[in-house]
Amino acid sequence: MRIHVVFHGRVQGVGFRYSAKQKALELDVHGWVKNKEDGTVELEAEGNEAHLRKFIGALKNGLNPFIKVTHIDQKLLDNEAGYSTFSVK
Repeated sequence: MRIHVVFHGRVQGVGFRYSAKQKALELDVHGWVKNKEDGTVELEAEGNEAHLRKFIGALKNGLNPFIKVTHIDQKLLDNEAGYSTFSVK
């Protein structure tokens, strides 16, 4: 299963991407995360459905007290890309 997500809120300059990478490694989720110029954070991830649900749930709730996600745009993608790691772009 592969998903594409854009996180809105206080998500840049607060450790969001590196916290996402740590959680992805913990849950065996692969893909990437990057800051966008509009202040959002974009993420693409793949793995089993249960792990992806836990991963996105943890990110929505904020992995540290400085992160405040106000909205997410999430889309299920058709096929897996074959990522072998989770990277911060």
